[in-house]
Amino acid sequence: MIVKGSLFPYRVLDLTDEKGWMCGKVLSDLGADVVKVEPPGGDPGRNKGPFFHDSPHPEKSLQWFAYNTNKRGITLSLEAEQGRRLFEQLAGKADFIVESFPPGYLEGIGIGYSRLRELNPRVILLSITDFGQSGPYRDYKGCDLVAMAMGGFMYVCGDADRPPVRISIDHAYPLAAAQAASAALIASYQRLRTGEGQWIDVSVRECIVRALHIELGFWNDSGEVPVRSGPRRRRMSSYLRDVWPCKDGHLGFRLLGGRLGAGTLRALAEWMESEGMVGSLKGVDFESLDLATTSREQLLQWEDTLCRFFMRHTKDEIYNKAMEKRMLICPSFTMGELAEYEQLEARNFWMELDYPELGCTIRHPRRSLISSEAPCEVRRRAPLVGEHNEEIYTGELGMSRGRLGRLRTQGVI
Repeated sequence: MIVKGSLFPYRVLDLTDEKGWMCGKVLSDLGADVVKVEPPGGDPGRNKGPFFHDSPHPEKSLQWFAYNTNKRGITLSLEAEQGRRLFEQLAGKADFIVESFPPGYLEGIGIGYSRLRELNPRVILLSITDFGQSGPYRDYKGCDLVAMAMGGFMYVCGDADRPPVRISIDHAYPLAAAQAASAALIASYQRLRTGEGQWIDVSVRECIVRALHIELGFWNDSGEVPVRSGPRRRRMSSYLRDVWPCKDGHLGFRLLGGRLGAGTLRALAEWMESEGMVGSLKGVDFESLDLATTSREQLLQWEDTLCRFFMRHTKDEIYNKAMEKRMLICPSFTMGELAEYEQLEARNFWMELDYPELGCTIRHPRRSLISSEAPCEVRRRAPLVGEHNEEIYTGELGMSRGRLGRLRTQGVI
């Protein structure tokens, strides 16, 4: 017997661009039938790299592959009257609709929430936009970079003596889309109680601001605004290093005193002393160590001693010793090391997904969670442009192949 995902047999219509791809992916991984609705010719996001074998092509975008697995795909022009009527047929049976058009767009072409609710009172509409459906910025255009900057995230990323930076991959859009998926599940539970759907307004910028709740709390704690601190992190009155260089890369390690950190520091100091490198850490009473009252000069001395010791050893050497002595130190993995990480291999995290059009398989994360009751995993590659047009238009809506061909010629699908 095939076990269905927890959201089977819910139907999701995914009208999003890259702002919302992750929402549909989360719901599809949980078992929903997500139909990606693209304009004729395909989603413009297909033209965004990196590309398979560095060959730019709308069917070879690795970003498209990553965020659209498990979905079926159709093409449909919402600008065309016939296209809107077909969409209404699909919407009448949908459980969720996810869109990322500018505010007011769907209403302007006659298929906004008021119309969708007439067609299907149970439908849940999720609208993902850069700044939300209301307010003075609602009509401003944005991108992931804009959200990271105006959301305040970039202000705390980087070194204090240099301009703000962003992390290397898009972060704001997947984060907001994942929050939209969570909202969809909450609204679905409400629908089970009331029988009615609702309209959910997701602002990418607000999602980013919400992710800064720790930084925002600094003002309440100390009356200070956090600053960029590079590899360091503010704790108490000091900025202490979190990322440490070693012989072949970097480590994650926090200098902590008292009951939480004394065991690690004591074991680490003993190891350093055995190699004649304990330096300024010799004789420190780690159990009574209070970093809030430790001078900056002393902290910098300890940091210099630790850096020189770590630079003498590889990540594996330090990690193995940390496991042996129960020290709170971890390696900072590169992408290659992550792909070979034994814990992920042991949990069957990776899978080789077949791409027959490319004549190969591509490694994907299999799932984001393991459920004892229902699978949550990747089942199929991302759809080709219009790959499931016939399956849905003729198989589900009863359209003849002749009409399908005419609509394709007319640019409706």
